[in-house]
Amino acid sequence: MSSTDSSNSAGSPASTGSAGAAGTRAARGPGGIRVTGTHLRVLIGASGWLALAATTVSGPSPLRWIPVLLFTLFGPGWAALYPQPGGLAAGARLEAVALAAPISLSIGVLTATSLFLVEGFSATSFLVSLAVFTTVVAALPGLPLPAARRGAVERVRRGPADGCGT
Repeated sequence: MSSTDSSNSAGSPASTGSAGAAGTRAARGPGGIRVTGTHLRVLIGASGWLALAATTVSGPSPLRWIPVLLFTLFGPGWAALYPQPGGLAAGARLEAVALAAPISLSIGVLTATSLFLVEGFSATSFLVSLAVFTTVVAALPGLPLPAARRGAVERVRRGPADGCGT
């Protein structure tokens, strides 16, 4: 089974689609639903608003703090890095995952500092600011990644400089 079709069996009619042949790299989710880059952008853009909605849960429930933590840790970084034209190569995906948390935390620190400086910090204003940022940035092309520009993990073997071959 390929990585683009892990939920369906190899002989099912839903798994014989031409997504791999057309080069769209659309993964199939549960029930054979095709997940495209547009779906992921919408999900990333909506993640902040879902985290903000989770704050309405009463009490110190994990249903309240886990979505907020995950959004604050990964949301803005994924929005800034993921929407690459043509998708990401294997090495660039690893680079995007490694950079998503530090970029998100940096944006969170800048947002919190700005809100403190204008004396307007609250959890709601912080999450609304990050959610607006994430929604807008998810609609834009992603930041260029060095591995994506190099062609990811392509290594070229070079011969000796003098050309003698040994």
